[in-house]
Amino acid sequence: MSERTETTFRLQYEVAIQIAAPPSVVWAKMTDARDFVAWNSTVSSLDGPIELGNKMKLQVPIAPGRTFTPKVVEFEPETRMVWQDGFYRMFQGTRTFTFTPEGQGTRFHMHEVFRGVMLPMIKGSLPDFREPFDQFAADLKAACEG
Repeated sequence: MSERTETTFRLQYEVAIQIAAPPSVVWAKMTDARDFVAWNSTVSSLDGPIELGNKMKLQVPIAPGRTFTPKVVEFEPETRMVWQDGFYRMFQGTRTFTFTPEGQGTRFHMHEVFRGVMLPMIKGSLPDFREPFDQFAADLKAACEG
């Protein structure tokens, strides 16, 4: 179940789930841009490879008509990946994915932090990401275990 925490200049969402597949399988699913939309119902389109330094074009059903351009700023195979969009100090979103081996499976954790001086002014116009985060995790689990 996802969680939301907030302060005046910081808003965070996070979700974690146990997946009965090794980190290599989960990582492969998360970094295959060609297949990303097929398994992930929270993403309408994704253009560009998911690799270090690349800026992707991403559309999501909860923000129809809007294109996000996250850049992959960290890329540690089978361990951690970070996407960022926006400009820090004004408004920036940072989404971090971690893949932790647990037994024969993987503990997948995703959290996104929105921060910046513009956040108090636009926070009310942002959608609640708890349901999409829960769905993202459930979709990834199903794709990796199926």
